[in-house]
Amino acid sequence: MSESNQEYIVITAARENNLKNVSLRIPKRNITIFTGVSGSGKSSIVFDTIAAESTRLLNENFSMFVRTFLPRYPQPDADAIENLSMAVIVDQKRLGGGSHSTMGTITDISPLLRLLFSRVGQPYVGQANVFSFNDPQGMCPECNGIGRSLCIDMDKAVDLSKSMKEGAIMLPGYAVDSWDWNMVIQSGPFDPDKKLSDYSAEDLEELLYGKAKKVKMDFAGKATNITVEGVIEKFTNKYIKQDVKTKSERTQQTVAPYITEGVCSCCHGARLSQAALSCKINGHNIAELSAMEVGHLIRVIREINDAAAAPVVKSLTERLQHLVDIGLDYLTLDRETDTLSGGESQRVKMVKHLNGSLVDVTYIFDEPSVGLHPRDVHRLNELLQKLRDKGNTVIVVEHDPDVIKVADHIVDVGPHAGSRGGNIVYEGSYQGLLESGTLTGTHIKRPLQLKHECRNPSGKLSIHKAHLHNLQNVSVDIPTGVLTVVTGVAGSGKSTLINEVFLSQHPDAIVIDQSAVGVSTRSNPATYTGIMDDVRKAFASANKVNQGLFSFNSKGACENCQGLGVVYTDLSFLDSVKLPCEVCGGKRFKEEVLAYKLNGKSIADVLEMTVEQALEFFQLKEVVRKLQAMSDVGLNYITLGQPLSTLSGGECQRIKLASELHKKGSIYVMDEPTTGLHMSDLSHLLGIMNRLVDAGNTVIVIEHNLEVISQADWIIDMGPDGGSKGGQVVFEGTPEQIVHAKQSITGQYLV
Repeated sequence: MSESNQEYIVITAARENNLKNVSLRIPKRNITIFTGVSGSGKSSIVFDTIAAESTRLLNENFSMFVRTFLPRYPQPDADAIENLSMAVIVDQKRLGGGSHSTMGTITDISPLLRLLFSRVGQPYVGQANVFSFNDPQGMCPECNGIGRSLCIDMDKAVDLSKSMKEGAIMLPGYAVDSWDWNMVIQSGPFDPDKKLSDYSAEDLEELLYGKAKKVKMDFAGKATNITVEGVIEKFTNKYIKQDVKTKSERTQQTVAPYITEGVCSCCHGARLSQAALSCKINGHNIAELSAMEVGHLIRVIREINDAAAAPVVKSLTERLQHLVDIGLDYLTLDRETDTLSGGESQRVKMVKHLNGSLVDVTYIFDEPSVGLHPRDVHRLNELLQKLRDKGNTVIVVEHDPDVIKVADHIVDVGPHAGSRGGNIVYEGSYQGLLESGTLTGTHIKRPLQLKHECRNPSGKLSIHKAHLHNLQNVSVDIPTGVLTVVTGVAGSGKSTLINEVFLSQHPDAIVIDQSAVGVSTRSNPATYTGIMDDVRKAFASANKVNQGLFSFNSKGACENCQGLGVVYTDLSFLDSVKLPCEVCGGKRFKEEVLAYKLNGKSIADVLEMTVEQALEFFQLKEVVRKLQAMSDVGLNYITLGQPLSTLSGGECQRIKLASELHKKGSIYVMDEPTTGLHMSDLSHLLGIMNRLVDAGNTVIVIEHNLEVISQADWIIDMGPDGGSKGGQVVFEGTPEQIVHAKQSITGQYLV
């Protein structure tokens, strides 16, 4: 496109968060990538300014009535934002949705599959809704379409190696010689001295699962008809078929240990009615197709050559091919969305948009390379280029040099984080960035160096024959007292091995992941790390007053804004207006509280300090230790009073890390800690990991970042690929050895 025809999104004097009157021209129908250290202001430009304004303007097109149901977006703080088009935002928020939301439902592939079965499945059983486990007509009546149901834990209920007299029936109410116990023995051919394992199959079936029947019994010389049923049958009818939650709390506590959640005995986990499961295409029912890996499923769908189904088959293969293209061929359509990792969630969302036919849209991505192995980054790049070539504007916030390379235009934000950031330090091409001398440009040029001298382990933690999900009887030793990095392509089984198998064996390990640390505007770094308690005590003792005064959630709160610092004025169907509280001026405390000082500073002054400033101000040993930990994880720039709800995923992870740093002799498990981290911050992070190991801890990191992998003492590489082609350990050893391991995909990228 010639320069004269080029259109731009124009931003004039943006001031959101830490932005310092930023003015920018972003070329439309190009890929523009925003880079810079975490906290520099990238997200403030992309999400809080461009995306927020785009969404707000779009929502203004709806009627006032519809707008009351839509989320409200305040107008961003900027002089002007011009030339926007509709924005599609693909962020890192994990897909929730519970057990009723699956990969198939979220990508709109399942509705097509249901349509296919309603048209060409044999025998014909009804319309498409009959094949949905979310529809009363399609769901399995036994488990209501969840695929799992409550059942008795047989190991806890019955001991087959004992006789009735030795207490073989362990369910409550069947103590030896009790009323129920005697009734069971009198009701059939049950020898109380014989081990249950020696009973005939018929007798055991009758004892455990016998249906209700009337039996004549002798009570005080009188023959009486008593209703008797098998012990398991009776317990099931009483506590599982009738919801156990309707029983008294005491009863619930008594029976809870004997009840477990198992695969539904009626549909065997398929979630559908027997009628739906009886309908097949080429020998497969819909549940079997949904349980196939996408890579396999697409081949099965292509073999359907019924003319009536041709359009549906075409649509299905198109959508499935998108999943294959983006490297999710190892997932199944029945996989529940809340079990997907952050990176997988984001790629599933992308697939959803790829099917869209709108053009001239602005696609905004938040670190789309998260969770991607270096091998698969080219797939992401091709997808970004595809979106651009359709005539869309693509804006990406990214740290991965391999993604940054495909940009048509780069905006580098900095120079540092927080109050020392918020400026544009470079705009232009990738080549220009390398020569710009900015932190980003300098670090992209640095060559990778493998660790030569690796620590010797002090012992080992063993995993034996793990076979959860796609793990194929994996036995592996995790060395203690060293830094172990677990690598492998997406879907290879890293998270299953560490986050599920290993952590279930070592529940005391300290887990540092990317989940949010708090969404309330009332929690902040000072309260989360516990600094606030010590600060309140210090203020209280210096001024001889109650420490509750120094909390904006308690006695010290400004009465006008209840300690929020802002007042919301509701304008009915228009956006509510957020204004600083005129009584406290946004400081959140009562005026009398602000009069109390500690070394010349009020409590509000302290909360406005950055971690760096607070370190110079405080002498209290405990406070300094916690501040130092925050500084060590690269959070020097955040203020003590910044609401936690405004932190990015990477910042959340680092603040968790800071609050756990002081422990010794522990196992630390970190899940992709480089998320949201700039290349220049990696040395910081590696420094912390090494300090933890030197202090006698065992550190296990799941990671794709090559710089972190190159600095490991020990690498466990999972693979060889994803899904059913993964789940094995393909390499164990040092960084220098993995480079020569032919079977390791990861090793090829470290050369």
